[in-house]
Amino acid sequence: MLTKKRILFIANEISPYLELTEFAETVNKLAIKSNESGFEVRCIMPRFGVINERRHRLHEVVRLSGINVSVDNDDYPLQIKVASLPNARLQVYFLDNEDLFKRKSILHDEKEKWFEDNGLRTVFYCKGALETVKKFGWPPDVIHCSGWMTGLIPLYLKTVYKREPVFSHSKVIYTIGQNTFKEKLGPDFLKLANIHANIKDKDLDPYKEANNTALFRGGATYADAITFGAEKADKKLVEEFGKVRGKRVLTFNAESDLSDYLQLYTDLSK
Repeated sequence: MLTKKRILFIANEISPYLELTEFAETVNKLAIKSNESGFEVRCIMPRFGVINERRHRLHEVVRLSGINVSVDNDDYPLQIKVASLPNARLQVYFLDNEDLFKRKSILHDEKEKWFEDNGLRTVFYCKGALETVKKFGWPPDVIHCSGWMTGLIPLYLKTVYKREPVFSHSKVIYTIGQNTFKEKLGPDFLKLANIHANIKDKDLDPYKEANNTALFRGGATYADAITFGAEKADKKLVEEFGKVRGKRVLTFNAESDLSDYLQLYTDLSK
């Protein structure tokens, strides 16, 4: 009996839990279509405080408790919650931390002031997502990352986690979406992002501007395949990654029925 190929979606946002851009609904549809097409699917996203736990029936996963995520010599407890995607037998795992994600807003406070720890939150989420998969013991064939906050994951998979058995056969797709913030992640972002000696300073060059575009650039640089998830993607990125030798690229298509994504998943998981 052939085992099902496994797809892991790691995203900033997934409908109906959080909808910041149109791609939140696309991730929802891709997860459901992939599941219906015979893939085994799991999803990971941040548990921002704006997500209503009662309405969406989130509950803590006790068997996954006890993970600490180390960033810049500080340990942050990782709490993992789960819900079932409506109208589908799919599990979505939410990564939480009392200090970093409980606040009732996403990137800015109630006075529209940028959270100074958004860089730390990004590194915590990217490392935490990969540590969660290790705890699953669930080797994904394809990891589809979408949203700027997942931009470090392709780098980490090609450096820090490349020898981890759970990721030894994983191929990474990165989706470049529309820019959603103009601020920078702080002067210490590259220091925070350098979580292991396997990462060299030059590996972090794509991220050096520490802004929305830089996170997209870094994710696309280290991914095995690139897709564009918004018509209004940064023009520089469209020019830079619209055609890349040795990588599959899907341009944005508003009329797509998502079959091109399913074909990409199939091709990469062979």
